[in-house]
Amino acid sequence: MKRIHLIIYGDVQGVGYRSWALRQAMELSLTGWVKNRADGVVELMAEGTTDSLAEFTARCRRGPEVAWVEKVVATEQKPTGEFVSFTMEH
Repeated sequence: MKRIHLIIYGDVQGVGYRSWALRQAMELSLTGWVKNRADGVVELMAEGTTDSLAEFTARCRRGPEVAWVEKVVATEQKPTGEFVSFTMEH
């Protein structure tokens, strides 16, 4: 089990990025959360297997069709097991 923190820069708010990320995370059996930040970026925290997190990060770098991802800052963290599902924060 691993944990990754992602910050997604670009045109990523108001384009369905959070709901798209939620679907991707659920498909990959990840737990954690996704939220919009006041500074215009999308922030995610996810826990899962190494392979699932690698695939999730790759998908997040592309984003949904209507988004424009400028860059993704990914930071590995120590997993805590605190999440029971993947949620979209408001």
